[in-house]
Amino acid sequence: MTSDPRAVRHIVVMGASGAGKTTLAQGIVDATGWDFLEGDELHPPENVAKMTSGRPLTDEDRWPWLRSVGEWISEREAKGEPAVIACSALRRVYRDLLREGREHVEFLMIEVPAEELHRRLEERTDHYMKASMLQSQLDTLEPLEADEPGVTLRSGGDEGQALADALVELDLQGRDQAGRA
Repeated sequence: MTSDPRAVRHIVVMGASGAGKTTLAQGIVDATGWDFLEGDELHPPENVAKMTSGRPLTDEDRWPWLRSVGEWISEREAKGEPAVIACSALRRVYRDLLREGREHVEFLMIEVPAEELHRRLEERTDHYMKASMLQSQLDTLEPLEADEPGVTLRSGGDEGQALADALVELDLQGRDQAGRA
């Protein structure tokens, strides 16, 4: 735990399914030692069942899940602990909910060409998100706006380069595990 409030950061690695959110978030965690949440783990069983059957989620499906993710962030915020969260956070209103009352939340949006996302999802065998649902996510995805805290990272698929770029963009290179320079 850190006593420096400027060092407390909650980085939400966001984007469409297949963008590499979990891989990149885990890389940031490995570099910083911060807490990690795979946001998908907080989906209620109904959401998982719906996606497993090939049906995209609606806003009504997402709100309880996003509130759970926000509560997890609030727990870290209350303890002054930095964290990295992998969460699609596709729309501005979802991101606003994640920031509500949480001053240290910022976003790292990963942009990957749709063809590459589709290819990755086609190759997945261990995830409920199917390639057939990708278009619904792309249709829902809203880019970060200028007044949202965060950065957009365009990724060509090289995981090592994406992590190096993310650490630079987030000013995390050379930080200790509490987030101090």
